[in-house]
Amino acid sequence: MASTTPIEVPYVPLSGDQSDVRYLHGPDSEVQPGLPSGETVEFEWNASRVYPGTTRKFWVHVPDRYDPAVPASLMVFQDGRLYLDPEGDVRGGIVLDNLIHQGHIPVTIGVFVDPGVFVDAENPKNRNAEYDAFDDRYATFLLTEIIPEVTKRYTISQDPDRWGICGGSSGGNCAFTAAWLRPDRFRRVIGFLSSFAQMPGGNPYPELLPITPAKPLRVFMQAGQRDLNWNQPERNWLANNLRVAAALAEAGYDFRLVLGDGGHSLNHGGVLLPDALRWIWR
Repeated sequence: MASTTPIEVPYVPLSGDQSDVRYLHGPDSEVQPGLPSGETVEFEWNASRVYPGTTRKFWVHVPDRYDPAVPASLMVFQDGRLYLDPEGDVRGGIVLDNLIHQGHIPVTIGVFVDPGVFVDAENPKNRNAEYDAFDDRYATFLLTEIIPEVTKRYTISQDPDRWGICGGSSGGNCAFTAAWLRPDRFRRVIGFLSSFAQMPGGNPYPELLPITPAKPLRVFMQAGQRDLNWNQPERNWLANNLRVAAALAEAGYDFRLVLGDGGHSLNHGGVLLPDALRWIWR
């Protein structure tokens, strides 16, 4: 049941130019004096069975309040280095530390996974092959290769309602696909400017959502008014995000869409990360 107490939102004037906008980070994205920081541990993964021949790094951010005797929640972030960078747009480790300290989200271990690369290959990047595909390979990769390395070292809850996945651009539709195909493991989804428009074979979700029995997912989406091809009839990033959001609404999902100004930039999504995490874990 919705709260009967209204929420007052401060007035913010609209920008005059929707294409060149930069949002400012709030205090939850800044290191707070006196607040203990979690520990970030770096790993290298060169033995993939799902994506043979690739190499990548991933990072595990363990909050200061983690207690091995108490299973922690899990949040997986695609484009790990970018999402962990304390001076970048997302600042995932800082945000987790602040929200956990405030008691706004459960004690959560963050796993920040880079896309794979092929060393010495002419086309070394495997990001789009991993992130844009409509199949369960990436979810299988996480569940059989990366997450077991985490659970060897840390106590993680096995409750799928306590597992989330986040990404932006191709990482956003990757996060949605992982949860869509494996809702038995991932049920909290954050997607920023998701690249549904460039999925091979087209964006399947506007057609799938109305005809598929509802899955136990909670989805936070952010889209940009001037995302790629925003006013074009094909491969329109904005339109495809709006279509997915509309299908989620019509299918009765627990979802939220935030529409902002600007182009295909992680800035707005990164600024929204604290609110997105609060919302999915509420």
